[in-house]
Amino acid sequence: MTADATQTMGFQTEAKRLLHLMIHSLYSNREIFLRELISNASDAIDKHRFAVINDGSLASGADYRIRVSADADAKTITIDDNGIGMSRDEVVDNLGTIAKSGTAAFMEQLSGDQKQDSQLIGQFGVGFYSSFIVADRVVVVTRKAGESGATRWESAGEDEFTVSEAERESPGTTITIHLKPDADEFADSWRVRSVIKKYSDHISVPVMMPKPPQPSDEEEDQADSDAAVATEWEAVNEAKALWTRSRSEISDEEYQAFYKHISHDFEDALTWSHNSVEGKLEYTSLLFLPQRAPFDLWHREGARGLKLYVQRTFIMDEAEQFLPMYLRFVKGVLDSSDLPLNVSREILQQNQQVESIRGALTKRVLDMLSKMASKQPEDYQRFWDTFGVVLKEGPAEDFTNREKIADLLRFSTTRDDDASQRVSLKDYVTAMKEGQQSIYYVVAENHATAKNSPHIEALRAQGMEVLLLSDRVDEWLMSHLAEYDGKTLRDCAKGEWDESAEDDDTKKALEEAEKASESLIERMQGVLSERVAGVRPTVRLTNSPACLTVAEHEMGAQMRKIMEAAGQEMPESKPTMEINVDHPLLKRLDQEADEDRFADLAQILLDQAFLAEGSALEDPASYVARLNKLLVEMSDD
Repeated sequence: MTADATQTMGFQTEAKRLLHLMIHSLYSNREIFLRELISNASDAIDKHRFAVINDGSLASGADYRIRVSADADAKTITIDDNGIGMSRDEVVDNLGTIAKSGTAAFMEQLSGDQKQDSQLIGQFGVGFYSSFIVADRVVVVTRKAGESGATRWESAGEDEFTVSEAERESPGTTITIHLKPDADEFADSWRVRSVIKKYSDHISVPVMMPKPPQPSDEEEDQADSDAAVATEWEAVNEAKALWTRSRSEISDEEYQAFYKHISHDFEDALTWSHNSVEGKLEYTSLLFLPQRAPFDLWHREGARGLKLYVQRTFIMDEAEQFLPMYLRFVKGVLDSSDLPLNVSREILQQNQQVESIRGALTKRVLDMLSKMASKQPEDYQRFWDTFGVVLKEGPAEDFTNREKIADLLRFSTTRDDDASQRVSLKDYVTAMKEGQQSIYYVVAENHATAKNSPHIEALRAQGMEVLLLSDRVDEWLMSHLAEYDGKTLRDCAKGEWDESAEDDDTKKALEEAEKASESLIERMQGVLSERVAGVRPTVRLTNSPACLTVAEHEMGAQMRKIMEAAGQEMPESKPTMEINVDHPLLKRLDQEADEDRFADLAQILLDQAFLAEGSALEDPASYVARLNKLLVEMSDD
């Protein structure tokens, strides 16, 4: 088959499902298709601007513009740009597949709920396909800058699309949408104008539409209709980069529209910061905090970073060097006058000015969050519920701002045992009991395991608050956050008990328990020596018979699980078994004369201690067998 022949191709299976969903289900906010197509056209023009910097031969000499026209008779709407265009291969690749890097993830999130599913469209780079919400048929004619030939793509949004050779005088793309009968409102020029003003007023290139006819008498109307009159085009948007305008002249609605343009989000931003810096470094930044997490927040190759402009010239979409990874949810634009126009990723990584801007933008985002936390606590709680786990990466990554980040952290605590994370470290310190020197926390697989952990029984009894940590990143976070406001952060499952053993009565009681249980401890250590580093009495338990602890310097159980799951070989480490010698089970065990039965009971107590901290048993079958044997013996007694 020759390159210029018409080819009929099938969509991906996922694409078929998505198109069917869009055509038959997504009817809420139908007008967004126009916003998406205009945004795509704007991006194509930005890419052409950048291409010309590297290759002057690609310059067309024409002013950049986007043209939108509606034909009420033909029931069509056309979007035309003079941007970078696409080659034949790019047409097949970009319009024949959907969300190339995230198709599977996209499909996993489709729920069948109109509102929720419509909100996913832009996140997955499938804005073009939103045209099928209103289209019976879509025709694309495009020519890539630097090439002579053009390509035509056509589809009715069903199983197939066709690709063929076409004619186009200059580089760019024209999209013609043949409207469904129930979408003919978009063939009305005034309706289209209103949508453009609503969603695309901030686009930095003119969005042009034919001038509406001026009122005139009947004879002049007839004369005009008989003569071929050249179309006059006029800009219907502001056509000025929003970030270059003064903050005082930009409305909240314009800021929100711009956020949706750059993020392809369908919800408003929580807040934003618009700032111009002059002096040694000159740059303008416009940063937004979203309400909703993108689908690829946890994907290492996911889209992140700011839109970078140098002297108002577009450079790249995802300049990730200007914010640390723990702030990867931030969306926005950076326009600098100090970076070289031939800037590359390598140069960005080594540029001193980049480091300065990165430090300043990081501080600005943290200040935005601090302000929101103090002035708008409900909004901050919404932010934390969505992005808190990401922000917890901060203390390990950003030592300079560790204290600022610590102030922003929120935790669940024993104050109310609620799973929601609402208590700050400042709140904790303010409510500390007189004489308390440490901030206590416990790490577990989930919230229920944390709040019922035997390690915190004594603290609960003494009315001391404990942070309940159950996010995967929590133990790693705490390993980089050793103190706060002069208070040491202590893991309840590590080391020997300290604070509750400071008074003389408790110390004396512990010494007496050690003497009284010497024989019991010796017998248990003999039985459990292969599984534990040692056995010792404790005062940290009030209701449970036993718990497991590790040394202060050793990795906790949850962190070991994460490292092992990541394929890391971990050195062998045995926990220490701490026992509550006043517990009836331990008193019964101390009286057991049958050594076999003693061994079984000791092993059962150890297995239960593992289960209480959320660990999986290495040999659950043996545990069940011992327990069943004990139950049978009890029934025979």
